[in-house]
Amino acid sequence: MSENVVHLHKPTDPPDPAAVAQLTVVPAPPTPAPVPLWVRSGRAVRTAVTHERTRSAGRAVVRHGLYTFNGGRIVARRAWDGRTGSRYERMIRAAEAAGNLEAAEEWEERLQRFRAARHHRRMDLLHSPVDAAKGVAVGAGMSIGVLVTLGIVMAINTGQAGDVITPLSATVDFIALLMRIVQVVWGPLVPIGPFLALLALWSVGRKQHAAPAWALPANVRSGEGEPITPSIVVKALRDLGVPALRNAIKEMGDAGASMLGPIRIAGCGVEVDVTLPSGVSTVEVQNRRRKLAENLTRHEHEVFITIPTAARTVRLWIADSGALDEPIGPSPLVTDDTLTADYAKGKAPWGQDLRGDAASLSLYQRHLLITGLSNQGKTAALRALALWAALDRRVEFRIADLKGVGDWAMFDGLATILIQGPADEQVIEATEMVEGLVEEMNRRIEARRRDPGALFAPLIGIVDEAQVAFMCPVKDEDGRPYGGAKATSRYFMAVRKVHNQGRAVDVLMWQGTQDPTDQNLPKLVREGAHTRAALALGTESQAEMALGAKAVKAGAAPHLLRQGLDKGTLVVASDGIDIPAGQPSITVRTHYIDDEAAVAITERAKALRDGVTILHSIDRGEERDPLADIATVLGNDARVRTQEVITRLAALNADAYGGWSFIDLKRVLDTAGAEPYKSDGRMVVGRDRVARALADRDTDDSASASQ
Repeated sequence: MSENVVHLHKPTDPPDPAAVAQLTVVPAPPTPAPVPLWVRSGRAVRTAVTHERTRSAGRAVVRHGLYTFNGGRIVARRAWDGRTGSRYERMIRAAEAAGNLEAAEEWEERLQRFRAARHHRRMDLLHSPVDAAKGVAVGAGMSIGVLVTLGIVMAINTGQAGDVITPLSATVDFIALLMRIVQVVWGPLVPIGPFLALLALWSVGRKQHAAPAWALPANVRSGEGEPITPSIVVKALRDLGVPALRNAIKEMGDAGASMLGPIRIAGCGVEVDVTLPSGVSTVEVQNRRRKLAENLTRHEHEVFITIPTAARTVRLWIADSGALDEPIGPSPLVTDDTLTADYAKGKAPWGQDLRGDAASLSLYQRHLLITGLSNQGKTAALRALALWAALDRRVEFRIADLKGVGDWAMFDGLATILIQGPADEQVIEATEMVEGLVEEMNRRIEARRRDPGALFAPLIGIVDEAQVAFMCPVKDEDGRPYGGAKATSRYFMAVRKVHNQGRAVDVLMWQGTQDPTDQNLPKLVREGAHTRAALALGTESQAEMALGAKAVKAGAAPHLLRQGLDKGTLVVASDGIDIPAGQPSITVRTHYIDDEAAVAITERAKALRDGVTILHSIDRGEERDPLADIATVLGNDARVRTQEVITRLAALNADAYGGWSFIDLKRVLDTAGAEPYKSDGRMVVGRDRVARALADRDTDDSASASQ
């Protein structure tokens, strides 16, 4: 068992040197030097001075002080303007600066009339003291006379002689009462009066925001809720950084608003025309769009600058703050399930313009090109037009979706050709589809040559993500490339041929493409489209490729749309949409139709075409053979007018053929190779052609069965 020994006395033996050497000396941490009082005080003062509450309080003191001071300046200037002709002189200088000599002469005439009237008033003041004294004397005498007369009447009535002075003494007592009231009120009014005057000046300055921008409240500095007024527009133009414009406005003084037309409410913003002074070009204002927007306390995308027909004039459209970030309502195609379409006379409901008015596009005989950066709503905008056109049962679609993610899957069973996929195989199929459009176009042109009055059903070929086709390197067995932008390219040449002659016979080409360049969207192709639209783009050169240099120079600016934020907003250049006079383009915020709603619309379109595509009896479920039925109704007649054939088919089976038109009949006969032809000026169906088509089909079927 061990014992603990406690030494109560200090050891007297010297320490062992070896043991001392083995000891590790750990130095004590240094004691921090005390912070001087003046340093701590300085830090505290700096923290207090730079604190947000202190800064807010300082801004408030400066703001309200300047409200009062500048309010006094404003009131003094108004008084000076009212007493002198300075206002007229400023208007004269403004009219001269704007080159409006007629207005300058009118203001000069008004100034002369003002000076003449002022001189007349001053001359009247020379005689006014004497006239005033005479007036006071006459008035006092008449008043005393009236009161004495009234007293005499009272004395006669009462029989008391003292009543003669009663009205006069009552008047004296009333005057004495008024004097006592003034004496009572005057005491408090003397100290309160200056305070009320300062309060009035402060109110004037506050209404005019007469303080530096840094001292104003946060909501005023940001422009939140600030309405657009003539003074705000003029100030924004003055500070635009154009010397000639700034100097001209300074010469105009407060009359700089003479450059402005009326500020009109336009949808979710306002619109104003600005007539620029001599020496200032419209391009100088257009090139400073961002600075102008910031001067108007708006974001760049909330200000649009266009060039109207008037010379030296720019048209500004200024959105309400944040209004363009709000979504627009649903498409009428979604909300109205009874809506139908008319390809020739109707317009597709596409969205809203910046004014908030409905924007509708005519598709009649117009090739279409929509371009933009990826994921900006190009396919949705293109598909919305196709969904409307599908509600016209005459329109035929041939679609190649070279993205292949199902964006056009709802057209399965509605389009006669539907290609989906980004591979080279799909590009080859899309090229052959467009070449098929060329063949159909040539057939129609030949038919039109034989019969100038021939009409054709609309045929719309759609290629989405067309850049995939243009960039395809694959070649056919003859060495011709499918893609490319040269005359040897099969896809390029097929599109060019449709663009050249297709619209005359209602064969149309619609294309959607990403990020346009000369390689993936050749110049001849993009310029062949009648309707050109662009969503957000990266550069101004791309905007010129999409819409044309003329439209961009006149103010069209898809490259200024915000990528990711302005989805579905596109700039359209087309004669098929209502564009304000003098403008080359219009900005449209398109309706978004999701996949579920698109499926519902295509189902309605298929129902409208049931009489065409479903060839069986509804009651008995009996399948029909249209070509055989046509041969049946022809009987022994060598040829029968097409309308008579349709009537006989309806009589044969109303369920299957009651809704047929010439287009439906022609589609069946063209497919079989027994096309209608013209005889004695009328379209007829030949019995021999139908019989030959049936025989050829039976032969093919027999050969297939034997194999």
